[in-house]
Amino acid sequence: MIASHTNGYVQEASAPGVSHRERAVDCPGQEGSLIKSQHCSSHMERIQHYHEELRKRREEDHKGKHDIDPNASLRLKKLSQNPKMGIDNPTFEEKEKATKEVTSLDPVVALSGSSLCARLSELEELLQVLKWTQNCLMDSQSQQDVATIMQLLTKEEFRNAYTIYSVLSQQMSRVSPTTPLTVQAQDLCQEVQRVLQTSQQKEGLELSALLTNPHLQALMQAHDIVAVQELTEESVTQYLGETVKLVRLQKARDTPLGATVRNDMDNVVVSRVVKGGAAERSGLLSEGDEILEINGIPIRGKHVNEVHDLLQEMHGTLTFLLIPSSHNKPAPHRQTVMHVRAYFDYDPSDDPFVPCRELGLSFQKGDILHVISQDDPNWWQAYRDGDEDNQPLAGLIPGKSFQQQRESLKKTIPDRSQEQQGKIWCSKKSKKLRRKNTSTLNRNADNDDILTYEEMSLYHQPANRKRPIALIGPANSGYDDLRRRLLSIEPEKFAVAVPHTTRNPRIHERNGREYHFVSRSAFETDLAAGKFIESGEYEKNLYGTSMDSVRHVVNSGRICLLCLHTRSLQVLRSSNLKPFVVFIAPPSQERLRTLLATDGKTLKLEELKEVIEKAREMEVNYSHFFDATIVNFDPDQAFQELRRLIDKLDTEPQWVPTSWLS
Repeated sequence: MIASHTNGYVQEASAPGVSHRERAVDCPGQEGSLIKSQHCSSHMERIQHYHEELRKRREEDHKGKHDIDPNASLRLKKLSQNPKMGIDNPTFEEKEKATKEVTSLDPVVALSGSSLCARLSELEELLQVLKWTQNCLMDSQSQQDVATIMQLLTKEEFRNAYTIYSVLSQQMSRVSPTTPLTVQAQDLCQEVQRVLQTSQQKEGLELSALLTNPHLQALMQAHDIVAVQELTEESVTQYLGETVKLVRLQKARDTPLGATVRNDMDNVVVSRVVKGGAAERSGLLSEGDEILEINGIPIRGKHVNEVHDLLQEMHGTLTFLLIPSSHNKPAPHRQTVMHVRAYFDYDPSDDPFVPCRELGLSFQKGDILHVISQDDPNWWQAYRDGDEDNQPLAGLIPGKSFQQQRESLKKTIPDRSQEQQGKIWCSKKSKKLRRKNTSTLNRNADNDDILTYEEMSLYHQPANRKRPIALIGPANSGYDDLRRRLLSIEPEKFAVAVPHTTRNPRIHERNGREYHFVSRSAFETDLAAGKFIESGEYEKNLYGTSMDSVRHVVNSGRICLLCLHTRSLQVLRSSNLKPFVVFIAPPSQERLRTLLATDGKTLKLEELKEVIEKAREMEVNYSHFFDATIVNFDPDQAFQELRRLIDKLDTEPQWVPTSWLS
């Protein structure tokens, strides 16, 4: 069965079989791509033929002398039957022939007699014309100029230079092949070397030494590289009455082709070109191209799994015969990489809608993804941060709007039991419900209520404007102890924001040092204006931490330490303070009991469970706000880890929401 999809949703045929429509032609990391395609059998026949010929020659040659038999190699046999293949190089023509035909000019470079005589006769005719012109001129200055030119033409240096020019002109005018004769010059040299291994003739030994010369081997390597580039150009022709194109790609063993195919009736069609593969770099394969042949092997009528197995065994030069896509190709545009943080876990093996499961990219909540293609709005192509070197091909991840739509549908689709009982999708009531849900869906998508991705950018904090450190955690997790420890050890580096309150100051308190004492009306006005990060009421008095108080610490060059409720994170992130949020998680229940007992605290079993459960709840609902998490298993180790994270902000750029930098 071949599955099709519309806008990312799979519609399966009735027969059992494949559950997704696309198949990667050669998945990265899979073994088996060791041998070329259709030349395997002929190559083995040649090897057997070599061994047979070598055995016969050993039996027949009693003198120990071995002649080079061109029939020992199919390629050498072909060359011997067509000795004129290639281009004659006049540089290596016999010098004796040129010497006999050249007169006293003694040219530096040898020409064929007829060509050289023609060139020299041109010079003689030019001299005759100049003499006639000189006699016709009445001006003495003009006559002197002509004499200077004639003197130049008779000089030996000029004639030698003119001869070299003639040789180069003759070579440049020769017709060169339109395409390289082969892209496997290195393989041909190695094949000749194997034939020459048993040769004792002087010519054979000389040729063997020549072929093993590093300079010649480098030349053959350069030839093959250039030849491959020449052969990758498209050629359009006719095939069974249809316009087709012939393209050649170079596929190395360690580089996947990077394309997916699908079945369209009996046709095999390129469904997707994946970033990072040979197909994408060449630009010769396009989505919608129908594959007719690969290296001469017919593809029509084959299943996508057969095409996958075929291409997995191929490497080297791949020749595709294609029917170009009838869709107009979009104008090439520069792909802009978008960096996003994922706010959900994704496993392609559990996703029935992923077009090609082999290319699905798994990730976890909080991972940074580098999205390099959004051509398909439903399925983006991306790399996971840190895995670019180990991930040759881009992977498929759900697009933002597509993922939001799926999450919304999970909330709006009724339970299966209700669906089976009433079949509500067919009733008028269900239409109203669906219309209502659709409007709710659009509203949620517009407001980004469903968390999927957030665009991120790298940010390096300035030396004079440190990012505030917000410590988050449930009660008794130790986050407040860590803050006090930082303040006591380095008071010149760390500080707290002075809170606001509506209560009256005590005798030892001074306004602006312990608290900012304000009236209740002023506090409520600032609260309505959104100037407080968090606030609360205690014994009929209002307390709160304002953004201005935090900003005052930041402007002083110190690091502001905050201990906030999780509900305050959204307000803090929406400011321009660029906070760094660290979640302090409690250890296991038994370890937490031990740590609290050390501090003289005794909690009941229900209270310990409540701390653990509160921490899980915070992670589930607010982990997308956390920049780092520290498990407070050992207070000293947790403190050192916190200091390491804070120091890291000075030395390394960090990922922050792009909206913070706009």
